[in-house]
Amino acid sequence: MQSSLIGKIEKAKRYAEERDRVKFAELAVSFRGDNDEYIITFKQNRWACSCHHFASEGICSHTMALQRILGEMLPLEALSAQPG
Repeated sequence: MQSSLIGKIEKAKRYAEERDRVKFAELAVSFRGDNDEYIITFKQNRWACSCHHFASEGICSHTMALQRILGEMLPLEALSAQPG
């Protein structure tokens, strides 16, 4: 393996451990819930989910789970973002 590639791999490992370097601006994921598969998006500091509960309440277990999973990689606004 080339020495320059080894250096890049080491740098990538260090970056992966320093999660505060990463902040999501936009995100789209497929989330397999207990009853169906849902599409969750985060765009312009707003969450959206295709589930029925989000449609009526503006919050759901799927978006809350993603907030927990992504944690510090989300901008602070994402933790209290208003529904889309």
